[in-house]
Amino acid sequence: MPQRTSLSDTDCAIAQALDVVGDWWTLLIVRDTARGVHRFDALQHELGMSRKVLTERLRLLVDAGVLSRDPYQDRPVRYEYRLTPRGRALLPVLIALQDWGDTWVMGDGETMATATEASKEATRVHALVGTRLPELQLLDYDGVLRDPVADTPHTVLYCFPGAYARRDAYPPGWAEIPGASGCTLESCTYRDELAEFTAAGATVHGVSTQRPDEQRAFADAEGLRFPLLSDAELELAAALRLPTFRAAGVSRLKRLTLVVDRDRTVREALYPITDIAASVQAALAAVRR
Repeated sequence: MPQRTSLSDTDCAIAQALDVVGDWWTLLIVRDTARGVHRFDALQHELGMSRKVLTERLRLLVDAGVLSRDPYQDRPVRYEYRLTPRGRALLPVLIALQDWGDTWVMGDGETMATATEASKEATRVHALVGTRLPELQLLDYDGVLRDPVADTPHTVLYCFPGAYARRDAYPPGWAEIPGASGCTLESCTYRDELAEFTAAGATVHGVSTQRPDEQRAFADAEGLRFPLLSDAELELAAALRLPTFRAAGVSRLKRLTLVVDRDRTVREALYPITDIAASVQAALAAVRR
């Protein structure tokens, strides 16, 4: 009979990784630091765990190089905990777990680029209203790091599964995934209404998990006059716990729209989106308010 794998199995990368992040509290700490919760008391409030357990888990993650421990106050000395590059490399793991939970635990196992109004995903997205987007930067379609929140009264972040310059670049079976089709229509509708958004004091950013070169080719083909931002590293998805799905081996954002003010506070969250043209008008009405 095969020998049972244990956490002491030095040849198994899964066992070694679980030795660091196998405890469920540990992954929840990574989740919340990705959301912008960096201080001990705030983490304890969010997680509802004892100070002793939280102290132990934070020490483990710092020792493992997943979190850094940075002082923000001298008297008394207090620290913030932030994800290191090693910690940020765990974000796809968190998104994969979330996607699995949405699809197989709280869903019926169907791959979808949308959801129902009564779904837990919709509840999670609507709960973003009133929360703040953490400080982060995404690559734009020219490969330049850019804050997704612009220095205008409002920013419209429309998240879409994927759009390509060539029809043969779409993953196999794309049209059969509920909610996946319509990304070109959505981007072109924002393009055509851009002057109205600008007049209302809003910047428009499209966001997908595609590579910047794919986004650039699409933007050039459709004559887009606003930036597309790449969340290929899933930092925005993890920071806001945005719903995703898998297609062609890639985690992709489900279609949703956020209206964010200059102070990074989410003022409107549109999800699910079943009528693309109506969703653009709803975003425009939100910034005009």
